[in-house]
Amino acid sequence: MELTETSRRFVLHWGEMGTAWGVNRTVAQIHALLFFHGRPLHAEEIANTLVVARSNVSNSLKELQGWGLIRPTQVLGDRRDYFETSSDVWELFRTIVRQRKEREFQPTVQMLQALVNTPEFEAESADAQDRVRETLRFMQTLGVWTDEMLRLSPATLEKVMRLGASVQKFVRSDG
Repeated sequence: MELTETSRRFVLHWGEMGTAWGVNRTVAQIHALLFFHGRPLHAEEIANTLVVARSNVSNSLKELQGWGLIRPTQVLGDRRDYFETSSDVWELFRTIVRQRKEREFQPTVQMLQALVNTPEFEAESADAQDRVRETLRFMQTLGVWTDEMLRLSPATLEKVMRLGASVQKFVRSDG
């Protein structure tokens, strides 16, 4: 497949953003390619289009499947596996937030809770204990808020996001 200038720029930029988010560049580029084109592609076509090794594509596809961002599919008359992603940005956003929460956020909450529950924690300075407890409380609150936001329909979530700064005017206690 030949990339247009628009699709090439999208895929390259998404790859760069992926590295900023801690994701392998090729993984992000493959997801961008599938998202932009909105149709299933097989690994060979992905490798040829992005000019990357087939083994790199294979590993990247496995990682994307592990994140729940792509799924294998079949094309009638072709025995190869094809891969597709959702074209719904809200679904992708929710998947990424859920996965990051599970992989990165929850282990930190669990570690902080375990620290607070150890007898050794009481031997730490009161200031250190306060900072750790406040961090735990903050992360627990943020986790509950995230779960609630993910339960909202995309339309409602978009409205909440658009409210943005308007809400803070009503809840701000310093004004």
